[in-house]
Amino acid sequence: MSKLLPTSLNINLKLLTQPFPINQLRRNMNQVLVIPYPGRGHINPMLNLCNTLSSRLNRHSCTTIFTVVVTEEWLGFLNPDQEQDNIRFVSIPNVIPSELNRGSNMVAFVTAVQTKMEGPFVEVLDDQIEFPVKLIIADGSMHWPFELANRRNIPVAAYWPMSASMFSIVHQVDLLESHHHLYVDVSGK
Repeated sequence: MSKLLPTSLNINLKLLTQPFPINQLRRNMNQVLVIPYPGRGHINPMLNLCNTLSSRLNRHSCTTIFTVVVTEEWLGFLNPDQEQDNIRFVSIPNVIPSELNRGSNMVAFVTAVQTKMEGPFVEVLDDQIEFPVKLIIADGSMHWPFELANRRNIPVAAYWPMSASMFSIVHQVDLLESHHHLYVDVSGK
């Protein structure tokens, strides 16, 4: 024996069974891709930035999604908060040396970060992103995210988790080297 539902409930059930107008949702959503440098002192500050921005931008409604792109190894190290719908994690393959032994050959690690992460990141950008990307936030110590964003006409913001004085040194390293200040002998000889 079936029972008839009130008319207003019938209307709501009909709305639920109709296709959702995803194009309308896409117009209102902002997607921010976040690419931290795969190092201990870089990922946590970047995640804190995402949490801060998300809490301010999504106070009344979830309109900005932050997608953090990390290696599979780093995704295993992190414990993503599953209750945060607006901060998501996407992994790329482990194309760089492991975090566990990267100190044994830092040059190889830094070189791999600068040369091997872009390809898998492009695949994520092309195949795994649900909404149009409005902004890329990248760690300022990597060059390729900025070049990629410029090629694709996506606004990009640099995030520098270290001190301003360290940024100044890195930014002016060519000037320091040209004036022979970079490798100064301070041993007192």
